[in-house]
Amino acid sequence: MPDSQPQPPPSSSSPGPADPGSLLLCGAHLTDGRTVDVRLSGGRIEAVGTAGSLTGDGTRACGSRVDLGGYLLLPAPAEPHAHADTALSADDRDGPVSYAAEDVQRRATEAALLQLGHGATALRAHVRVGDVQELNALAAVLQARRSLRGLTELTTVAMPRLLTGVAGVDGLAVLRDALKMGASVVGGCPDLDPDPTGYVEAVLEVASEHGCPVDLHTDATDPARLSRLAAMAGGLRPGVTLSPCGGLGRLPADVAARTADQLAAAGITVVCLPQGGCGGAERRGTAPVRLLRAAGVRVAAGSGALQDVSNPVGRGDPFEAAFLLASRHGLRPEDAYDCVSASARAALGLPEVRVEAGFPAELLAVRGERLASALSLAYSRIVVHRGRVVARTSAVREYCDSAATAELGLPRQGRGELS
Repeated sequence: MPDSQPQPPPSSSSPGPADPGSLLLCGAHLTDGRTVDVRLSGGRIEAVGTAGSLTGDGTRACGSRVDLGGYLLLPAPAEPHAHADTALSADDRDGPVSYAAEDVQRRATEAALLQLGHGATALRAHVRVGDVQELNALAAVLQARRSLRGLTELTTVAMPRLLTGVAGVDGLAVLRDALKMGASVVGGCPDLDPDPTGYVEAVLEVASEHGCPVDLHTDATDPARLSRLAAMAGGLRPGVTLSPCGGLGRLPADVAARTADQLAAAGITVVCLPQGGCGGAERRGTAPVRLLRAAGVRVAAGSGALQDVSNPVGRGDPFEAAFLLASRHGLRPEDAYDCVSASARAALGLPEVRVEAGFPAELLAVRGERLASALSLAYSRIVVHRGRVVARTSAVREYCDSAATAELGLPRQGRGELS
């Protein structure tokens, strides 16, 4: 089994005055076929050169090095759709999920570290506010966010249940309090409100007041409702995201295509959940990613439920999401990985990452030489956040001696003999 405990990177001293804030990644493969060294400093990529070219290049020595021979170096993925308050609660069989502050904080922290080990250096967590938990769950997730600073970037979406009618008055008050407390995105589930259009109007008004992004759950089964939402949300900055939109795939083809065009024109991002559903969606199913991309909609992929009642076996692994987009939905490996990396980062309002000088040092190294094989068997991973290694997952596969491996000269990893 993989060991996902964060470990310090191997380092070696170099002659000359070392910069303790710099890191040299040596001998990494890139998706374009090159093998390069990458120097990181100040949380950014400082230089990229051919293998060996940045070792003692006359400018200065690096503070530490990581040998990435045999690894593919990629922009780090981001997680655009998680549920930190309910994550890892599937085994709570003694009653309803606990929203005690210490329980929520523990689950949120453990879930964020699990997803960091998979490679996600940024995470957007949807958190319920109001009802029984009031603002307690949000306060606990925000505390987890503070404790994780330097390891991963965690942002929160405040999700009130009702925003219209008499009950909606309290929901609006709690939503505004959540933003004052530190939530940075306005969200929720308009499908669960008696007046879905009124719910969306209220969310957009609050988001406009505070200059916040909007991130809403919807099954997207009602094209007329989506059309109204697109008309209301068009041009809103810093942006509107919808997920999981599985109902779009159940609409007639011409209706789905027309709806996709409307979402594209409004600049709305769709986050699909190929690994399963979440508590904010009544039905499962993945949005029609190829249709949406063809219409010009930005499509990102998230994990949704992470071992809670909605998906007790959820892994929260962006590579699994990309694998499913490639294997089940026919996306090219490069496009599938884009959905969990570049498009996911854009959905979160984060700067673009490329393995080029000047870009943020948010990187993921996975064992392999090609992206397709990495999506299939990406067990060993090294995660870089703000220019330093923050997590490492190592997997070693061993076989006993056999004529098959000896005669064919197959590669073999191992630290000892198997009896």
